[in-house]
Amino acid sequence: MNDLPQRRIPATYLRGGTSKGVFFRLQDLPFAAQLPGPGRDALLMRVIGSPDPYGKHTDGMGGATSSTSKCVIISSASVPDHDVDYLYGQVSIDTAFVDWSGNCGNLSTAVGPFAISNGFIDPSRVPRDGVCTVRIWQANIGRTIIAHVPMRNGEVQEMGDFELDGVTFPAAEIQLEFLDPSDGDEGAALFPTGNVVDDLEVPGVGTFKVTMITAGIPTIFLNAADLGYTGTELQPAINEDRAALEKFEAIRAQGAVRMGLIGDVSQAATRQHTPKVAFVAPAQDFVSSSGKTIAATAIDLHARALSMGKLHHAMMGTTAVAIGTAAAIPGTLVNLAAGGGTREAVTFGHPSGTLRVGAQASQVDGQWVVTKAIMSRSARVLMEGTVRVPADTL
Repeated sequence: MNDLPQRRIPATYLRGGTSKGVFFRLQDLPFAAQLPGPGRDALLMRVIGSPDPYGKHTDGMGGATSSTSKCVIISSASVPDHDVDYLYGQVSIDTAFVDWSGNCGNLSTAVGPFAISNGFIDPSRVPRDGVCTVRIWQANIGRTIIAHVPMRNGEVQEMGDFELDGVTFPAAEIQLEFLDPSDGDEGAALFPTGNVVDDLEVPGVGTFKVTMITAGIPTIFLNAADLGYTGTELQPAINEDRAALEKFEAIRAQGAVRMGLIGDVSQAATRQHTPKVAFVAPAQDFVSSSGKTIAATAIDLHARALSMGKLHHAMMGTTAVAIGTAAAIPGTLVNLAAGGGTREAVTFGHPSGTLRVGAQASQVDGQWVVTKAIMSRSARVLMEGTVRVPADTL
């Protein structure tokens, strides 16, 4: 029986975009968790409250959804011309597993404010009023994110009138730039198969037209109609249908193999965070999860995406980057759903409302490349102090 006092670890609980997570400074973690490995994973799982067979996270900081079962570790920059390293862990809800295979675009929004408030930025570069530019090295995928953080009276401005569908209250706008956002090794193809559209055979399920892209996060796009959907579905239509979730997981596993992310479908369970699966449809009127009616004229297309095996309540930030990038490239399923042609920005409908994202893509030596994706989100500190974990956690 363990009756030792709990260990206290400095931490901050932040909302970033439509996600929430527990943020740590690397130097504040117990020594055994300062390096990758079982000790770090054990700590983060205990902080979140996983694995939880009840699926509630009652005994942890998690919220029992893919949007709220997240941890972030911030440290001094390991790469020249950057301010901080940002490492993201997606904690599984019901299994003992932390997925480090990708980024969280929503929590990327909170990295700049956290870095400023915790002394990672040279004070001479932090304006008393105006905008502080923070260069972030996304350590999971090895990419640069630039955050433009508003400042007021020498502190990060959190309150404002920027409204983000999927977040109840307005806040200050933070613009993010994802530079060279292809999620892969340097020089890796934006389209792993070399095609903007492929036929993906899923044994026992069917064959589907897909666009598989690595921008933002590896994502498999399908046509909603090919799945029997309209593209306007809300969470209950998907998440309460076990057969549908099993179909999406089968598609995800086969797509992961075709994208070269895993060698065999049996390995998909060890890579739950990536790739994502999303489906798209042409613009049409719909009612969001808040009950708001949104006209087809307000959007270019519909997009719905699954994260950690469930339909997301809004849209993951990294998948939004994938949507914006694919929309900019003629012939992809996303581009065709938006009406085809060339474009540098799209507004898409998602379960909670709408989101606008921009991307700059071009062909170089016959290969499509994306140089930048841009979107706006917001962030707010929800709680700061210490998080407690049992002394025998690690």
